[in-house]
Amino acid sequence: MTQLLEIFDPKAPPRAIGIDLGTTNSLVAYVKNERPVAIEDCDGRALLPSAVHYGDRGDVVVGVDALRRAAESPRETIVSVKRFMGRGADDPETKRMGPYAFVSPKEGEANVVRFAVRDKVVTPVEVSAEILRALERLAQDELRSVGGAVITVPAYFDDGQRQATKDAGRLAGLEVLRLLNEPTAAALAYGLEKKQNGRFAVYDLGGGTFDVTILVLDDGVFQVKSTGGDSALGGDDMDRALAEEIFHLAKSDVAKATPSEVRVVLDAAREVKHGLTTASEVRFDNPLGRDPAMLDVTRARFDELVRPLLERTGRACKRALRDAGVAAEELDGVILVGGSTRVPAVRAYVKELFGREPLGDIDPDKVVALGAAVQANILAGQGSADEVLLLDVIPLSLGIEVGGGVVDRILPRNTTIPAAARAAYTTQEDEQTGFEIHVVQGERELAADCRSLAKFTLRGIPKMSAGMARLEVTFRVDADGLLGVHAREERTGIEQTVTVKPSYGLDDETVEQMLLDAIDHGEEDLAARRLAEARVEGHRVVGSTRKSLDAEPALLVAGEREAIEAAVAALEASMAGDDPRKIQLRIEELDEASKAFAERRMNHAIAAAIEGQRLSVVEKTVEHAKGIEAAHGAPLPAAPPSSR
Repeated sequence: MTQLLEIFDPKAPPRAIGIDLGTTNSLVAYVKNERPVAIEDCDGRALLPSAVHYGDRGDVVVGVDALRRAAESPRETIVSVKRFMGRGADDPETKRMGPYAFVSPKEGEANVVRFAVRDKVVTPVEVSAEILRALERLAQDELRSVGGAVITVPAYFDDGQRQATKDAGRLAGLEVLRLLNEPTAAALAYGLEKKQNGRFAVYDLGGGTFDVTILVLDDGVFQVKSTGGDSALGGDDMDRALAEEIFHLAKSDVAKATPSEVRVVLDAAREVKHGLTTASEVRFDNPLGRDPAMLDVTRARFDELVRPLLERTGRACKRALRDAGVAAEELDGVILVGGSTRVPAVRAYVKELFGREPLGDIDPDKVVALGAAVQANILAGQGSADEVLLLDVIPLSLGIEVGGGVVDRILPRNTTIPAAARAAYTTQEDEQTGFEIHVVQGERELAADCRSLAKFTLRGIPKMSAGMARLEVTFRVDADGLLGVHAREERTGIEQTVTVKPSYGLDDETVEQMLLDAIDHGEEDLAARRLAEARVEGHRVVGSTRKSLDAEPALLVAGEREAIEAAVAALEASMAGDDPRKIQLRIEELDEASKAFAERRMNHAIAAAIEGQRLSVVEKTVEHAKGIEAAHGAPLPAAPPSSR
């Protein structure tokens, strides 16, 4: 018997959640009956498109409805924002093919990416916070009360990108229990599901990032041996390569394309990529709407276009194997993670690279969120910490700039975290009264070639001869992979401790101000959200009603079409206004006007299907008919409240 009701204990503690904040799609999961499950929306979708649309009335729309508006409002609809997280405004990634308008930072402002959307400016942290808020609302619908969250990040995210992700969680109002590397989360879900020990490679190719992790699973101990990757490589790059090919086939210059043209071609490229997953050739309408009217792309040509991207992943994989001291043939399996691993060329390349068929029997789109949910459950004290031990690593070396601009590495890459290490230094010049400490991250020998994380100065050192002062610098990396630095001059005892905030990120004051602004404008934001949600629901109801009228006009009685169309017109008029209550009232009026028609449609569908059938078949048909009506948006008889 289908369970329609679920009893909630009002005294039960809030449930911890795991969030996969993805480039293309995001999702949220939790542990139910000792197993992680992804939370679905009312339409049965677990994947929430990572798209945010900023409307002309101040409303913000997230997910499927935002994605639908990308073509007509390319600059006001931000997609793949994860690729901009923690990056500077002058970063080459911001210059890639795309429809966005960027705002340069003013003097004294943090060097962070800023999108110009209508009459406001938003940062990637703010855009990501909108996605996280939408996921939290989805979790609240399911769980009623949400506790802390584990948010996953690419293993190769540097300190700045991790801090930006944590800031987004704070801005969304979440208690961030931990940032968890995506391949580690996937291995956690896979290891607990399959109960299998051994050495594994996790090949994680998502929409905008690539990670590879070599780890050992041993009776609940997940020990990462090495990690590598590219935080600016993923399915988006496949889309861009294919989009450039489409511009070429359409005899059009991408450099002269408008933002709308770039958006529609990118969207077409993604659809073609999906089509080539099962077909050897895809023929499609020219998205630019000009001659030639039809275009063709073969899978063989697509494979040629993405081969250089796959070879970039191969170099990272070979380096990770070398760092772990493991040969490809010594692995017990290769776990596929990320939606881009569905591409046949990717799976073929992974098989070629590792010499074995990859493992993809757990949904690669969901496995990261499922692992995050398991870890969240443990950190919240709702699961057994004895069952799982995670030993993760630092993805990139951390050090400071010393004389001559060279880097002295204090914590090398693939050091198990949490971790701490210290190093001692002295002065280069006589009577030097301070130390400027430049913290960098990367594998290059010169500081100028590494990622600058922060600079600070330890002042007040008495004048001494060069070489007499002694500075001890301690690096500490927490379980989130975030860095803290402590500097102390041994002779005087002068010291300073800083939590490293990247020079291109948001400082605490900025994030706090955003939080205060969110509180100050909470009622306005809530009203705008209610209006946006009402309009979205209104558009859905109007569309499904018109589809129903066109599908079975013979079932209408005299005067019924006119009454329904009048109710549709009234609903559309209300959606042009600013009163969500009026929109909801018009939706209910349309529901009442079309109720009898909807019942006749359902009865007609059932009668046509059950004639001469057995009772068991009839029962299934009734359920199917109800599903059809629900999918088309036609009103249904009231049902008992569900657990959602």
